[in-house]
Amino acid sequence: MDYRIIALDIDGTLTNSQKEIPASTLHALLDIQAKGYKVVLASGRPTPGMKILAQKLQLGSFGSYILSYNGGRITECSTDRIIYQKMLPKSVVPEIYAFCLANDVGMLTYDNDSIITGTRIDRYMETESRINGLPIRTVSNFTEYIDFDINKCLLTAEPDYLAEIEIRLREIYKDSLNIYRSEPFFLEIMPQNIDKAHGLNILLSDIGLASEQLISCGDGYNDITMIEFAGLGVAMENAQERVKSAANYITLSNDNDGILHVIEKFIWKGKPALPASL
Repeated sequence: MDYRIIALDIDGTLTNSQKEIPASTLHALLDIQAKGYKVVLASGRPTPGMKILAQKLQLGSFGSYILSYNGGRITECSTDRIIYQKMLPKSVVPEIYAFCLANDVGMLTYDNDSIITGTRIDRYMETESRINGLPIRTVSNFTEYIDFDINKCLLTAEPDYLAEIEIRLREIYKDSLNIYRSEPFFLEIMPQNIDKAHGLNILLSDIGLASEQLISCGDGYNDITMIEFAGLGVAMENAQERVKSAANYITLSNDNDGILHVIEKFIWKGKPALPASL
């Protein structure tokens, strides 16, 4: 198959346990873009939390893409053109906020340069802050402050408890929202029908490529749809078992150059890379 585009989850996939892109993987991704392949960073992260990695990968120079908020927004990096985005209905924000206060669940969303919450800051919010490089800002009037359109909310709690919360909220909003966990302690609140596969389908239509030309790589529950959608769906060795069962191929772990291995096997196919000075 003539693959032309590769979609990469970030945490647990592209980056290693130190949240860094291994040097060999970075070089390989620069090399394939120089040869005309496109790279898509496909993550539940907010767009501002993906820009440093996008700069390292030179996505803007090579005309590649960011798929943020689990597919809620697609950005063309060379022009900052928003190819697609879908927002949460404004009416659900105060409803879910009230639910979170009543059930001791953390809730956050994002503005242009920070994480916004009106609930107690827990260790999982601190993880989200650290991952994205964005500060947490607590506001006393959360529902009044969020008077702008948002792509998603993120709920946080201990994993076993959050599993119960997920069931309850799915029942309440089964006909209007897409609700799922991206990590055991992160519950994504998304507009209806939004996921990574939906976003990638829109992107491929925009740039004239087919799903058969797509490689998707991931490790988490929110990567399953794009793994199943792609011509080649790849799970990391460190992926959840349910993710592995959805994949066509299981690569090495994120701490063992798993993405480089995919590039070597399915894109380079034994062909030499460009010089390391690229």
